[in-house]
Amino acid sequence: MFVIFLLLLIFGGIAGYLYNKFSVLAETNFTPPPITIAAATAQSAIWPSELETVGTIRAARGVELSAETSGEVIKVAVQSGEKVSAGQLILTLNDSVEKASRNQQEANLKLARLLHERDASLIKQKSIPQSQYDRSRADLDSAIAQLAQTSAQLDNKSIVAPFAGTTGIIKVKVGDFIEPGTAITNLQDLTELEIDFSVPDRYFPSLKPGLAIAVHVAAFPDRVFNATLSAIDAEVDTSTRNLMLRATLDDSEGLLPGMFARMVIDLDKPERVVTVPETAVTYSLHGNTVFVLLQSKGKTTAQPRVVETGATRDGQIVITKGLLGSEWVVTVGQNKLYRDARVVIDDKVKF
Repeated sequence: MFVIFLLLLIFGGIAGYLYNKFSVLAETNFTPPPITIAAATAQSAIWPSELETVGTIRAARGVELSAETSGEVIKVAVQSGEKVSAGQLILTLNDSVEKASRNQQEANLKLARLLHERDASLIKQKSIPQSQYDRSRADLDSAIAQLAQTSAQLDNKSIVAPFAGTTGIIKVKVGDFIEPGTAITNLQDLTELEIDFSVPDRYFPSLKPGLAIAVHVAAFPDRVFNATLSAIDAEVDTSTRNLMLRATLDDSEGLLPGMFARMVIDLDKPERVVTVPETAVTYSLHGNTVFVLLQSKGKTTAQPRVVETGATRDGQIVITKGLLGSEWVVTVGQNKLYRDARVVIDDKVKF
């Protein structure tokens, strides 16, 4: 009896201890504490509709100068990077043979003209047959044509600027023998620059000459150049389904042909959009998510919502699908949130 009493006493004490411990645990609140976050309201705003694309800057007047005939370079009249005027001499090839031929043909032309004038007076007197007069007239025409041909060949020995501009690197030097088509230098008119670019053909109904374009180049990261859409191609490229466009730069100071440009075209069709701060969107392979705040029974909880995003501007991003506007969204602290998580809003908090 004593042993049984002792066992009951021991097990009874253990049972009482366990009962007291579990009673305390049962009364303990295991709900996690609220998570401190920052929040903002989804705004409904009117944004201009824009189209972003890229293109290449080119000169409205730009050519690569080359020789039309072969010959030895005897004079280079300009330096690399020099500004030249229209008609200014760039390069001269050896033209001694052509000059000698021109002198001879000028003498032949003078003689042919004298003979023709003599025969013209004699034919009036009927002192010579008509055939002799016709022969002298033909000789005169032939002499004129030969002199014109030689003059043209002589002109080809001198390369001149077809328009005012800036030369590039001179690729030949005195003493070089060049063939027809040999590149001499490039000439670019930097006062008027254009941008050629293409966009998908689905944007054609929204495009028209005169649209304003903001141009960004890597050489001037803090500067925006203004341009105007000047021309739209008459057909779509069947291989890419893109439409070729051309814009004229209103201010091209500091830019060079060949530069890469990023352009934003204002389609002149403002539209109403829903925007949130860029920090409100969480990106993942399963979709972009925004945590929306809901209030119920005095508590604020966070609910994830899958959204579709659009353009960004000044720290705001467009939500094209998933929000209606005026919702309260989390902007900082999303990495700690889960569905139905309780939150405390503190716009001054930073993570």
